[in-house]
Amino acid sequence: MNSVFMWRPVRLTVLLVGLLGLCLSLGSVAAAQDESGDSTAEVAADPGEGTEEAAVEEEVSEDEDLGVGYALDNAFLFIAAVMVFFMQAGFAMVESGFNAQKNAVNVLFKNAMDICVGILLFFLIGFGLMYPSSYTGAEPSPYFGFGGVGLDGYEAASDRTFAPTVDWLFQAVFAATAATIVSGAVAGRMKVAGYLIYSAVLTGLIYPISGYWKWGGGWLNEMGFQDFAGSAVVHGVGGFAGLAGALILGPRIGRFVNGKSMPMPGHSLPIAALGVFILWFGWYGFNPGSQLAFQGTGDIDATMHIAVTTSLSAAMGGLVATFLSWAMFSKPDLSMGLNGILGGLVGITACCDCMDHWMALVVGAVSGALIIGGVMLLDKLQIDDPVGAFTVHGLCGVWGCMAIGILPNTHLAGGSTSFMTQLIGTVTICGWAFVTMLGLFAALKVAGILRVSPEEEQTGLDISEHGMHAYPADSLPNAS
Repeated sequence: MNSVFMWRPVRLTVLLVGLLGLCLSLGSVAAAQDESGDSTAEVAADPGEGTEEAAVEEEVSEDEDLGVGYALDNAFLFIAAVMVFFMQAGFAMVESGFNAQKNAVNVLFKNAMDICVGILLFFLIGFGLMYPSSYTGAEPSPYFGFGGVGLDGYEAASDRTFAPTVDWLFQAVFAATAATIVSGAVAGRMKVAGYLIYSAVLTGLIYPISGYWKWGGGWLNEMGFQDFAGSAVVHGVGGFAGLAGALILGPRIGRFVNGKSMPMPGHSLPIAALGVFILWFGWYGFNPGSQLAFQGTGDIDATMHIAVTTSLSAAMGGLVATFLSWAMFSKPDLSMGLNGILGGLVGITACCDCMDHWMALVVGAVSGALIIGGVMLLDKLQIDDPVGAFTVHGLCGVWGCMAIGILPNTHLAGGSTSFMTQLIGTVTICGWAFVTMLGLFAALKVAGILRVSPEEEQTGLDISEHGMHAYPADSLPNAS
């Protein structure tokens, strides 16, 4: 009983507090109703004032939405550009790992210079060649145009919300990617001076001109040619330029003896594997970033779809190349598997936006098979490509664009392209890079600035061209 009496005051207190709170709430509601009534009376007395205030509030809301969308698009594209830039590290690791240790410094040097030369020349003239119609007052033809030097006079397209500067940055790292592909194909025997000339010509002229035909609104774009993120525009250009360089340079000493292919393994498969993983990571900036818009629900859905198709094709390419090499050579070949991953990435780059998940697996499977077939073909023809640059970027780049004209996809179903359109565009872009670079490499050879001497090649380009080792000499029992 005593405990019951002790709790009664507490319960009474709680009840009183509750009643007080209820009263305060009712009072607040009544006050709000009075204020609402006054406001309504004021609006009824002067309806124009209320309409004006509502319009101002709506305009402010629209500006805030635009600001958020603008920030989102620019931030995402900047992050994508940085990821593509990081692919330079991946290429450097793949190419140095797949080459002899005596040429590691040379390979790293070329990759470093590619990004330096590429950024400067693409700023000075490349961007104006590739996107001339975006410059004030420029009226280019469907085949060639020049908007101006640098970014003066450049304006972002009206249907895009990103700044011209982030647009340039994203496109500049793509240009450097096209150039650095060739480094692996000509590794171990090309002079530094000749390579720097090649890199300047490709990033400053060859890549931007053909890039305009598709991405800048030129004649291939008007025709309906589809290449979403650059299977041909970027990778095909680099792959076929690399083939031209390998043909004019000739094979490394000892690569082919009496008509037989003599393997010349790279010095570090762990480094090469690290490079492939870096490239795969960077590809999520390369392909999804090419969506170029990220503030709407549809844009984000498309971006995620692109990321999934990219992943599926890479995984399937790696598996198919691995199992084919296992079946043919009795052992699973790591280098084939790694290049199969890259082949799957290159193949899906053109069609990552339009293929469904199942077709992405088909694209990757064919890319993996092309890796094996391409390597065997180059060996048969005695063409020396130390890292398989042409096979990965050239052959798989062609396949990626042609897959749009062969496999079921939204572009083909919608009638925006056809097999012949894809064939014309792919052959034109890859042929442009091959013919122009073949002429350039031939001119460099005539000028005597293409290939190092046999003695310099056997010593290694690290010493003959740079005067340094990639590793401490006492830790390398075999320098070849």
